[in-house]
Amino acid sequence: MIDRLQIIKQRFDEISDLIIQPDVISDQKRYVQLNKEYKDLKQLVEKRAEYLNLTANIAEANEILADGSDAEMVDMAKMQLEEAKDRLPELEDEIKFLLIPKDPEDAKNVMVEVRAGTGGDEASIFAGDLFRMYTKYCESRGWRTSVVDVNEGTSGGYKEVIFEVTGEDVYGTLKFEAGVHRVQRVPQTETQGRVHTSAATVMVLPEAEEFDVHIDMNDVRIDLFCSSGPGGQSVNTTKSAVRMTHIPTGLVAQCQDEKSQHKNKDKALSVLRSRLYEMELAKKQEEDAKKRNSQVSSGDRSAKIRTYNYPQGRVTDHRIGLTLYDLDGVMNGGIQKIIDELQLVSNTEKLKESEVY
Repeated sequence: MIDRLQIIKQRFDEISDLIIQPDVISDQKRYVQLNKEYKDLKQLVEKRAEYLNLTANIAEANEILADGSDAEMVDMAKMQLEEAKDRLPELEDEIKFLLIPKDPEDAKNVMVEVRAGTGGDEASIFAGDLFRMYTKYCESRGWRTSVVDVNEGTSGGYKEVIFEVTGEDVYGTLKFEAGVHRVQRVPQTETQGRVHTSAATVMVLPEAEEFDVHIDMNDVRIDLFCSSGPGGQSVNTTKSAVRMTHIPTGLVAQCQDEKSQHKNKDKALSVLRSRLYEMELAKKQEEDAKKRNSQVSSGDRSAKIRTYNYPQGRVTDHRIGLTLYDLDGVMNGGIQKIIDELQLVSNTEKLKESEVY
């Protein structure tokens, strides 16, 4: 572990010199990549410094105890040794987790698709609740959200809503939200007070760059139509909405959020590119999940991952058996604890199969 940390320190020092070079600063793409690597390595370098300091303190304390000539120094050494020995195993675990190779997809921005499933109008209302939960969570993280396309439900909420999330390590955080979310509650339209079960599906697609996926525009059919949502006088009079169909795969993407046809084309193409990229990624994740037998794999879209039980004020994540009695907090964007637990389990699984030990 120390050898690996030393190599990381050398790379960190190298990047520290590079990012102040004028030719690197002028190359925006390279500068951003190096800054990201600098930030990732900085945490490990700081942990390395703490580890070296801690082991030095242990060695020093042992020397004082072996000498034993100064009673006051011996007492201090005993305290120092006890504190250091308590901290050392924790620090080693933290370093091991940080040494797990990062998934290159994790740093990407995402397209999130929330679709109403079984449950009719109540499912659409629930999809709207999930959309609100995610936008509030993204806001708390300082991430920016932008709606790409919506298909509103007849009694509120959404039959489908697609939105883009941009920020730091977005996919690495939100990928655990992919799957079927189930709600148990008394619908507003229910007169007998009976609890109904409805569902919504969440898809989290890493945003693909042009160099990730090449789309031959000869393979894409573009249809223009009038926007159907709110938007003022131009709605239903101007063909600004765009639908793109990728003929080889049958994948469809559309956008009607912007008033500009050009902007809608750009957004629809971005969604289409992400869906094509996600198709390939899903295959890889499925293969990886089979190898690892991971319980928190983000590859299976049909898996029921979480239940929101309103009568009991309970949220249960079925993958790791986590139950929280804080439904209001969760629905107001407080999902960080759930994500933290899922990331911990995922990292533990990766740690078992890595060569960190």
